[in-house]
Amino acid sequence: MTMKLSKLVVAMTAATAFSTVSPMLVAQDEGLEEVMVTGIRGSLQNSAAIKRNAGEVVESITAEDVGKLPDPNVAETLTRIPGVQGYRYGGEGASPVGEGSGLTIRGLSGQTASRLNGRTYFTAGGREFNIESAIPGMIAGIDVFKNPSAKHIEGGIGGLIDIKTRRPLDMDERVISGAVTARYNDFVGDIDPEIFGLYSETWNLESGGELGFLFAATQQKSHNRSDSTPSNTGANLRRAVRADSAEYTTLAAANQSYVGRSDVWHLVDATASDDPSNLIATTSQNAHVFQEDIIRDRKGVNTAIQWAPNDDFELYAEGNYNYYKYEQDYRFMIMSDSRTVQGLETEAFDTTEAWVNRNANGGENAVLATQALASGTFLNSTFNSLGGKENRPYETWLVATGFDWNITDRLNMTTDVSYVKADQTQDNRSVTLRPKVGNTWDITRDLKTSPHNISISGPDLADPNNFVFVDYGNGTHQVFDDSGYAVQTDFKYEVDGFFNAVLFGGRFASQESNYNNYSFGGKALTTNGSGLLADQSNAISVADFAELTETAPKDWVKNKTDFAGGYLVFSPSMLHGDALRNAFPLANIPADGSIPENLMARRYAKEDTFGAYLMGEFATENERIRGNIGVRIVEADLTVEAMVNDSTGTTAIIVPNRESTSYTDVLPSFNITGELQEDLLLRFGYSKGITRPTLGALNPSISVSDTSGRGSAGNPDLKPLEADSYDLSLEKYFGPANYASIAVFNKEIDGFFNTLESCETVATAKPYSGAEDNGCSNGQFFITRQVNAESGNARGVELAVQTFFDMLPGAWSNFGVSASYTHVTTENPIVRDGKVVNVPQAFQSDDSYSVAGMYENEGLSARLVYTYRSDFILFGVAANPAVGRYVKGYGVLDGSINYNISDTYSVTFTASNLTDSAPVRYVGEPGSVTTGFQNQYYINGRNFAVGLRATF
Repeated sequence: MTMKLSKLVVAMTAATAFSTVSPMLVAQDEGLEEVMVTGIRGSLQNSAAIKRNAGEVVESITAEDVGKLPDPNVAETLTRIPGVQGYRYGGEGASPVGEGSGLTIRGLSGQTASRLNGRTYFTAGGREFNIESAIPGMIAGIDVFKNPSAKHIEGGIGGLIDIKTRRPLDMDERVISGAVTARYNDFVGDIDPEIFGLYSETWNLESGGELGFLFAATQQKSHNRSDSTPSNTGANLRRAVRADSAEYTTLAAANQSYVGRSDVWHLVDATASDDPSNLIATTSQNAHVFQEDIIRDRKGVNTAIQWAPNDDFELYAEGNYNYYKYEQDYRFMIMSDSRTVQGLETEAFDTTEAWVNRNANGGENAVLATQALASGTFLNSTFNSLGGKENRPYETWLVATGFDWNITDRLNMTTDVSYVKADQTQDNRSVTLRPKVGNTWDITRDLKTSPHNISISGPDLADPNNFVFVDYGNGTHQVFDDSGYAVQTDFKYEVDGFFNAVLFGGRFASQESNYNNYSFGGKALTTNGSGLLADQSNAISVADFAELTETAPKDWVKNKTDFAGGYLVFSPSMLHGDALRNAFPLANIPADGSIPENLMARRYAKEDTFGAYLMGEFATENERIRGNIGVRIVEADLTVEAMVNDSTGTTAIIVPNRESTSYTDVLPSFNITGELQEDLLLRFGYSKGITRPTLGALNPSISVSDTSGRGSAGNPDLKPLEADSYDLSLEKYFGPANYASIAVFNKEIDGFFNTLESCETVATAKPYSGAEDNGCSNGQFFITRQVNAESGNARGVELAVQTFFDMLPGAWSNFGVSASYTHVTTENPIVRDGKVVNVPQAFQSDDSYSVAGMYENEGLSARLVYTYRSDFILFGVAANPAVGRYVKGYGVLDGSINYNISDTYSVTFTASNLTDSAPVRYVGEPGSVTTGFQNQYYINGRNFAVGLRATF
């Protein structure tokens, strides 16, 4: 199959070495006439026209003017689209894990394909492009295809996000545009710049035709705060023993200086024989103090050249550069509460078997405890101070060239070649400080407030003399070096009859990924380079190197608790370079630039795909019924390599383990649109799509224990998730920018990962001969690995409406409204206690909506948008609700005002998160196991920006 399909693709691209869909053809159907209207109304008109004329299910957002999307963050803009839910991390639309931008399309997270002008575009280390790194000023529009047809590049069962940049021949003969913006976060108090510039020129050539050139560049910097209160999950059942009881005197761990006190208790671990009425759940008790500064730096360059010697031929070349640096300075107090509590208060809460183990034993859902900790002062407590810095730069280049050629009046050919280079480095370093022996604090906690109220009394938290150094670690230090290229040719042949066009094409693409890891930890900062002793006899006082430290801000969580911060930490600014290495020569810290690699973590992947499609477009004579039907066939050839420990010889050695695999997917699609009456459309769509496993998930690593006879292995034979997607929608249009729609969708998904356990012979290990029974024979190891096993689904309904009130008199016609609502449910099968159970997808809210009020006249426009999403699971379903985390539903209010001073100049003002809301985390799960146990309160502040824009 490989050879046949390869030859087919080569034959289809033989006319030239170039390929990939012509960018503008991917973005919208050829029959769509561009509406050259700027502003909010013009943006909505373009979006409505794209939606109406598309041959498939698509939602679009177009820029209101050159360099002006509706929001200062692309991920936030996308949440205005029905079916798209977003996450705000560190004050902006962003992922909490640094990839995928936290976007969920129709309930599916991590299942999105990213495109730039129709081409595959990715961030190093993954298959998706990290949308949070995109700069709004560089973007002309965004299309979200929820059920793509056969002509689209495969790769995302959730949806396909296509970012469109500007090209010179789509603009006026000469456009010069620039903007200067000042950004401000009210929690940080700093002003950060944003600069944008664009030059576009189109020349009418003496020989006929046109030549266009465009160059745009931008830089955007933002500084946000992220203060939070992460606390413990789990039931953590305790029994309180009062200090005036006889039992208290028998407890070796209890502080006997409190004997006889009626206001002091010691918390002991619960036992099976304890009466539930005497037990207390201490869930969320130990809230830490986290303060983070998050600095984001974005830079972008876009350039394009187009030459159209006549109306039938166009040659182009374009390039795009995106740089995004995520920088985080963090100052943490890692709290360690004592078991001695003064003024203990509890509240009623039934800790049940369902809560702690999902009632795995069956039968009665027994109550294990009847109380939960509410407040108290934890006497003689301590903590560690952690000062750290993460630098995470991402860099992505894309260059492309190709042509668009009307060979005859009926036959069109487009060809494009593209190359992507993507790099990412994540470098996270920290130093731990500890109180000197004998220093303790009394920590008062009130778990009934939001955030949990905390007060701390004891020695000066900012005095270097009260602390000693512990250790230094470079806990995360990884480098991704990825690249890829694609060659594609597409043909469109117009015919007469019910089928009016035949589209076909072929594509070859290759993607490579290299991963290296340099992480290390535990470099002791002591007098002898060994670990800090319990008596601290080898400790180095922080006072000896006070210049390496700083105090955290004194307005922690905007002073919403009695404790306001001001504690001592190692200065994050001192963590890069060799300052620490020079100060502590006995710590054996490697020099920057000479950090040894963790060879066992190295991995490599190369994936080649060969694809071809055939699609027919059809329409009745009056075009009351139109649509397309097609199929895409894709073969993937994968080579992956991991480093493994070979212990079969006398001395263990690290050797590469390389494996190869291939598979073929057949992906049909069908779309049909019927005009029931004028401006009333009924649309149906079906397609089969895939999401390939991440390249890291395909890593063929294997590790075993000679002691237990157990081990784990990667699986390079993992296949893509497959989804059969069905859409049915009704759309009513009642003006150029006005429409209302309702859509129902169903995605039947197959191939979710589950864990397989089996006895295997491991080629790189000697036969197992340990004393511990692993359930296997003949020297085999008990191995766990991920396999494709289960089926799930995503189902829901979407409602949308947008309109200006053109029917109203006078100034009232300048007002408008835009709103969308989505209800979605998902079933994600996982193995729990040997049984397959269906749980919701991570980051999926059952309900979400966005409501915008708009105003626009000739010189002034304004928009106010409220976006809400209901409770959702964070990261994934936990083993039981007591250790699970979810985000309670919350809404965010954003606004913008634009005033045109003249035809050339305008001023803009934007405000993000006017409600000062954040995704606060709780212990439990959405639905029947929600709780009031706050796991992590967040506050980020409000963002404001004012800018001056000029277009000539």
